[in-house]
Amino acid sequence: MLSAVVRLVAALPLPVAHAAGRMLGRLVYALPGGYRRHLQQNAIQAGFAAPSFARKAAGETGAMMTELAHVWFRLDDCFDKVICEDWEVIENTLAEGRGLVMLTPHLGCFELAARYAAERIPLTIMFRPHRKALFRDLLDTVRGASKLKAVPATAQGVRAFVRALRQGEAVGLLPDQAPKGDGVWVPFFGRKAYTITLPCKLASQTGAPLIIAAGERLPGGRGWKMHVKRLTGPMPPTAEEQAAWINAEVEEMVRRFPEQYLWGYNRYKVPSGAVAPDADGAGAVSPT
Repeated sequence: MLSAVVRLVAALPLPVAHAAGRMLGRLVYALPGGYRRHLQQNAIQAGFAAPSFARKAAGETGAMMTELAHVWFRLDDCFDKVICEDWEVIENTLAEGRGLVMLTPHLGCFELAARYAAERIPLTIMFRPHRKALFRDLLDTVRGASKLKAVPATAQGVRAFVRALRQGEAVGLLPDQAPKGDGVWVPFFGRKAYTITLPCKLASQTGAPLIIAAGERLPGGRGWKMHVKRLTGPMPPTAEEQAAWINAEVEEMVRRFPEQYLWGYNRYKVPSGAVAPDADGAGAVSPT
């Protein structure tokens, strides 16, 4: 049933799917609850306090949800609607022979960003199986339909990442998802957020450069524009400084088209296995 519904959305023209998604997103935002609260609080925290911004951001989240049907079941059509003026950043980086770590934050059509890259270069991504079997089966199906190589978010997956990087290939992960494993409390839009340390660990271990990529949703259902930026300069020495550096780069990318960030995600939560930061912002991973 779920697959049939998603395929029905995929059959809609992209402008119609986006318009329907924006309408649905604003409708959900109008309802009281945790989603509305997180979206408002996170947007205000980042300096986007206007009520109109929150409503527009909710609409863009809805468009993100409906466009997934196109990405999953009409991927070639989506590729035809992508503009990428920065692809040479990835080509030039890979030409150095050290691989690359691609960071795709929850911004724009981040699922398309990874698939667009995987169509052109070997790319291994890390994923967590969905807790519900209904969604897990669907995601396994659509993930296997692309050229992405997926590995689990486990020690085994990290080892697969290292192997890929040492072979000069690319790996991809979300830099702004609260990790269940190792992380540190560092600022994200001015508030401490539990932040993954894996990207810089991989870069330090293999010498791989880091890049950030995001797919901006264009108006009128015209498609997407890919933004790619290589992180430059010396890597900071400590895990906290490295994670703060990554967060600052994510913030810079978000500010390019902020309405399309996933503000409703509970970015500042305390994940299982972590302890909340103290008054000085320090935190630790719980031994349990």
